[in-house]
Amino acid sequence: MKRKIITTGDGSTTIQIEEWNEQYHSKHGAIQEAKHVFIKHGFEHVKNAPLSILEIGFGTGLNAFITYLENLSNPRPIQYVGVEAYPVNTEELQYLNYAEALAAQNHKKIFAVMHNAAWGQPVTIAENFSLHKLQRKFQDIEAVAEYHLIYFDAFGARVQPELWTEAIFKNMFTALKTGGILVTYAAKGSVRRAMQAVGFTVERLPGPPGKREMLRATKIAIA
Repeated sequence: MKRKIITTGDGSTTIQIEEWNEQYHSKHGAIQEAKHVFIKHGFEHVKNAPLSILEIGFGTGLNAFITYLENLSNPRPIQYVGVEAYPVNTEELQYLNYAEALAAQNHKKIFAVMHNAAWGQPVTIAENFSLHKLQRKFQDIEAVAEYHLIYFDAFGARVQPELWTEAIFKNMFTALKTGGILVTYAAKGSVRRAMQAVGFTVERLPGPPGKREMLRATKIAIA
């Protein structure tokens, strides 16, 4: 499928799949969405240290890069696992302006290191941040009680409904430690019900620019 680079509402770039009219990030603002959904309602909400994060849809690496930057001010050891079936290519990476848009030019090399890191093995990216990229389909995740936090950033249910099913969220529930949370930009009723059906306690939260709501799901301990 044909892909192109577009500029989103906050000046940051992302990749658009033209056939689907679907973007890797919100067209209203890639950085704004990442900070609101995954940092404010995920990373800042979970206090564990060390912190284990699973990202479903590593994609452009934006969520991992922002997580690294946010961790600099109050460091804690982070083990970050990014799952992606179809990695972004080198040419596309040249047009992603996240270091500039985040005023983080001094850390631009870190963004490159993240993408150059070998797939399938843990790599120390910087102090307090290790990255393990896995090239596989989301359906093939078999982790058990490994993660405190999941960034669920798959393409939308409109174009890939198979990624928003009870079966997928059962895998996510199993992968989380008790008390762990999953955050996503999605807010569809069918997604919320699928989460609840596998045992999650689900909150509706205010969404990022361009979206009214988002979801946060918690794996609550059974009394």
